[in-house]
Amino acid sequence: MTRAVALVCTLNASPAPSSSQLLADQIMTEFTELGVSGETIRIADHEVRPGIARDMGDGDTWPALREKVMEADIVLLSTPIWLGHPSSLCQRVLERLNADISETDDQGRQLTYGKVGLAAVVGNEDGAHKVSADLFQGLNDLGFSLAPGAVTYWVGEARHGTDYQDLEQAPESVTSTTRTLAANAVHLSRLLNDNPYPPS
Repeated sequence: MTRAVALVCTLNASPAPSSSQLLADQIMTEFTELGVSGETIRIADHEVRPGIARDMGDGDTWPALREKVMEADIVLLSTPIWLGHPSSLCQRVLERLNADISETDDQGRQLTYGKVGLAAVVGNEDGAHKVSADLFQGLNDLGFSLAPGAVTYWVGEARHGTDYQDLEQAPESVTSTTRTLAANAVHLSRLLNDNPYPPS
């Protein structure tokens, strides 16, 4: 069965409400309807230390989270926009994944080859395209594959106080984009599972 993991990179630990969490949960609901199992992990609830090593020592919880990433077929990064960039926790996740960038399987392929990468972005300022571009480049460098429409996002009016989680319901444009993101990701993941990349 295809498996997904959503890494929610809000700066707020649970149980604080989070627009990034809400959008990730909506994506996971779409995955469930497509027969995909998985889980959502809020990074702020864990001790993910800065660095580019698999294990940063006693108390670092990244090694267990990394195992969940390695077991998944689809990996979603869900982040708010802060100062025009992905959150610092999202950047940290990419940096920790970078520890494996030179590791390969027995056919010379990066360990993440065959995994599909996705992005979800929310914010009260412009920059969703810039943030998704940053994430796409990082995910691609790390060996993830991107399906068409690999991002869903919502940005409110600049400097406005409304968050995505404050909306009475998701706009249809976000809902349909989220549905397409999920369908394309699952389709690509299944194709890659049946037809792995050639040896490198």
